[in-house]
Amino acid sequence: METGRWMEPARLALAAVSLAVWLAGLIVVAAPAAGQSVAELAKKEGKVVWYSSLGLDLAQKVCNTFSQRHPGVTCELTRSGSERIFQRIMQELKANLAIADVVHTSDAAHFVDFKTQGMLMAYEPAGMKSIRADFKDPDGVYYTLRGTPYVMAYNSRLVPKDQAPRKWQDLLDPKWRGKVAHGHPGYSGIVTTGMLGILSKYGWDYYAALAKNQPIIGQSAEDPPVKVAGGEGPIGVSGEYNLFRAKKKGNPIEIVFPEDVVPFVNSPVAILKRAPHPNAAKLFMDFLFGKEAQQLMADDGLYVPNEAVTYPPGKTPLKDLKSVVPDPMEILKRNEEIKAKFRELFGV
Repeated sequence: METGRWMEPARLALAAVSLAVWLAGLIVVAAPAAGQSVAELAKKEGKVVWYSSLGLDLAQKVCNTFSQRHPGVTCELTRSGSERIFQRIMQELKANLAIADVVHTSDAAHFVDFKTQGMLMAYEPAGMKSIRADFKDPDGVYYTLRGTPYVMAYNSRLVPKDQAPRKWQDLLDPKWRGKVAHGHPGYSGIVTTGMLGILSKYGWDYYAALAKNQPIIGQSAEDPPVKVAGGEGPIGVSGEYNLFRAKKKGNPIEIVFPEDVVPFVNSPVAILKRAPHPNAAKLFMDFLFGKEAQQLMADDGLYVPNEAVTYPPGKTPLKDLKSVVPDPMEILKRNEEIKAKFRELFGV
């Protein structure tokens, strides 16, 4: 019995020591994890999933470059149109699926909607403190990745320079009846935002008059440059980026910055709060706004917020553009109105 009485406290003491050693081991193991960098944690996550409306070739180049710069962290790209990306994100939310980490579209209204529903993670990418206020959300949940002015263009083989339109209202001239290529706001965030900028100056009377001139209605903002280049629509309305790329390929396209108003289409990017790879997402956001990725986009003809980049010959620097940035909240408020009224007026 004496031995038994001694053994019980001994077992308790041994158990206490074992517990202390086990807890100490936890602390030793946990400490390095707490001190790990975002890059190290991202490598453990293994990948970042990016939903983007950026042109496929450029988006893939950005994705691949990120993966090369960060071995062990793969960038998985899903590329689609802005509206389809928005619908997919909302469908995944409804189905309780967390797939995408980082989302990017050409419609700033999407990000106001995401933010209102508490779907975005607050994160400030490196170097973003100095960018223009209208290129970032005041609460730090989304930022303008790239942008494009909403402009006009003409086929230089079919339209003499002195007869080309210079203002939006010039498109109402009967001589352009059936000759103006235009995208659809139901498919393109660029068209929606560009239209809002014009509506803020001229209202729906302008589009009612344009509808009477029977423009050629396509879908995305990439349709008008194709029609202008081929001559099907000698005049086109689109994002300057789409037109610039078409011109760079040797097509007979001349870009016109309208004298009355030049809407600037912001294209934000953000991390989803339910991101399955949050550290990889942060690392990717830092990369997107760094000089290398921003220069890749600028080389392709996009306007970007990083002022350290250089632009291709013939491209007006962003700081010299006299453009108007539509309010994202106004885009959200009028988004459905613009789509519905457009269908009503143009019958498509």
